[in-house]
Amino acid sequence: MKVAIASDHGGIRIREEIKQLMDEMGIEYKDFGCECETSVDYPDYALPVAQKVASGEFDRGILICGTGIGMSIAANKVKGIRCALVHDVFSARATREHNDSNILAMGERVIGPGLAREIAKVWLTTPFEGGRHEKRIQKISAYENEQ
Repeated sequence: MKVAIASDHGGIRIREEIKQLMDEMGIEYKDFGCECETSVDYPDYALPVAQKVASGEFDRGILICGTGIGMSIAANKVKGIRCALVHDVFSARATREHNDSNILAMGERVIGPGLAREIAKVWLTTPFEGGRHEKRIQKISAYENEQ
């Protein structure tokens, strides 16, 4: 699995925690920034990650900002992206099992580093169930392709 990861200024600390987790898990990743704590624009980080995942260059993406909201909105504008904003372990599992989410968004100002690691670990290791959920994903893709 290859993961693209990025944050804006509001998610740097949790991004570093998640990179450490992926190192421990032996997951290959590329960090797309940002490298500063001064204000930056989250779409400048969310959109490149989403494009890399949508193109198949990366299998999944992880985005972190202050709340996760801006990153998830921006990422979901890219065709083929199913970015889930998650702040609990149950939702992390469900969004992989039922929604086949390919990008995880989290908010550093909403959750702490310990919970972020738990969420990311569950999200990274949970497979898509397919079955009845597959046709729902296909409906979303069909709508997306009509636009």
